[in-house]
Amino acid sequence: MKHTQRVSWGWLGKKLRTQFGTGILIVVPIGVTILILVWIFVTLDNILQPVIRSIWGRTVPGVGFGVTIVLIYLTGVIASNIIGRRVIHYGESLLVKVPVVRQLYAGIKQILEGFSKPGKTGFMQVVLVEFPKEGMRAIGFITNESYDKSGERLLNVFIPTSPNPTSGFLEIVTEDKIIRTNISVDDALKVVVSAGRVSLEEISDKLSPQG
Repeated sequence: MKHTQRVSWGWLGKKLRTQFGTGILIVVPIGVTILILVWIFVTLDNILQPVIRSIWGRTVPGVGFGVTIVLIYLTGVIASNIIGRRVIHYGESLLVKVPVVRQLYAGIKQILEGFSKPGKTGFMQVVLVEFPKEGMRAIGFITNESYDKSGERLLNVFIPTSPNPTSGFLEIVTEDKIIRTNISVDDALKVVVSAGRVSLEEISDKLSPQG
C-alpha cells in the first residue's frame, strides 16, 4: 500500500512539474513582452504629457501608446537598411551576454524568423494536427523532419499559442497524424494572432489537403 502511495505521489509530482514548466514557457515570453511594452508606453507618456499640457493646456490620452506603435514601426524600417542592421546586431551582441535574457531572446527570435522566412530557414508548411486531445485540431507549422531507426519519417510540428505565437508546443509526429494544407504562413499567423477572428472559413479554398 505504501509503495502504491509513493508511486502515486511520485507520478503526481512529476505531472505537476511538467505542467508548471509548460506554463512557465508560455507565460514568460508573453509576460516579458507585455512588461516591456507597458514600460515603454508609461515612460513615453510621462515624458510627453507634461509637454503637451504646457502647449495645449490639457493632456491627450493615448499619446504614449501611439508613439510606442510609431517607434516599433520605425524600428522595423531602420532594421531593413544596412546601418540599421549594424545597430540591431550591436544590440543583439549586448543581449546575448545576459544569461536569462539570452535564452529568451534567442528562442523568440528563432520563432519570429520562422514566420518571416518560409522554407529551409523558417517554417516549411502549415498543417492541421490533432491537439490537445483526440477530436480537436490545431494549426501547426512543420519546422523540421527526421527518420527513426526503422526509416519512418518523423515531422517536427510547432503548435503556437494564441494570440501570442512566440510560445507554443512541439509535437513529433508521423505523416499520418497531420493534414497538409495550402495555407500560407502569413494566413495561418493571422488566424493565430487574431484568436480566430480571422477564421479558416475565409481561407477555406486553401484548406484542401495536398497529396
